Amino acid sequence: MKKTFAAILGATMMTAPMAFADDWPTRPLTMVIGFNPGGSTDIQGRVLANVMEEFLGQPVNVVNQPGGGSAVAFTRLANTEADGYTFLFGGTTALTFTPIITPVEYEIDDFEYLAAVAIGQNAIVTSADQPFSTFDEIIAYGKENQMTYAQQTPLDEAIISAIAEEEGLDLAIVPTGGGGGMAPLVLGKEVDFAYSGGTHAQYTPTGEMVVAAFMSAERSPFYPEVPTLMELGYDYSIEDYRTIIVPTGTPDNVKERLMAAAEYASESDAFKEITEGNTFFPVVYIGQEEMEANVRRIRAATEEVMAD
Repeated sequence: MKKTFAAILGATMMTAPMAFADDWPTRPLTMVIGFNPGGSTDIQGRVLANVMEEFLGQPVNVVNQPGGGSAVAFTRLANTEADGYTFLFGGTTALTFTPIITPVEYEIDDFEYLAAVAIGQNAIVTSADQPFSTFDEIIAYGKENQMTYAQQTPLDEAIISAIAEEEGLDLAIVPTGGGGGMAPLVLGKEVDFAYSGGTHAQYTPTGEMVVAAFMSAERSPFYPEVPTLMELGYDYSIEDYRTIIVPTGTPDNVKERLMAAAEYASESDAFKEITEGNTFFPVVYIGQEEMEANVRRIRAATEEVMAD
């Protein structure tokens, strides 16, 4: 690994010497994750941090700051010095949806969206031991019985609550701090069904958990037989990217280093193995220009839908 890394870094410096001429970073970095340990964001983020620190030559320490579907973490980042030493890794729904429905202490322009390294997989899951396994069966069961649902973000809660109202379900919402909190509730049948941002990938291969539907716009390539909510007749979908985000005003040379480290990590075997092999997320690399446009496009579309 060290030889491979040295070769890659050497080749990069030969082809773009000006981009890496300064000595940043000169001290450890902090990666903030807006969910508890054990969920897919945390699992991916820790491996991403390890690979990025190989490239950057400084430790990248992970700090979990759960709350509000990562709104607490974004609030912290908004009040952090824009020097690149503290950055956030996580999904984008806390920017494209959460500020529309609840007061938060940050706005979309408080941040710069440097690079997405994976496409979010937003699933509705249940225990394999429940008397239902498809989303249609969940709805049918809910029309005869009170049900409980474990949420992780304001967006997934809003979607399921809207569907419950549409279908006339008596549904109780149970908040969690992330996939690590959701999984034992589902597996222990303490809730009937739940949102999963990727944690289900640890339990579907063992037959402990089943995916009933996807909230994403398209079917997952890892579960091609599972329909989306839109295919089932519900006009809801989530477009989400696992992204490296910094405060607005971060120096260009620092952003270039972080983007280069993110691209290097996205191409690494370690990150691909954990992201595609463990959490079943497609690995991508989408740079800042496209991600800035994506975040604002999704936010505008969400505002339009919410205004109707």
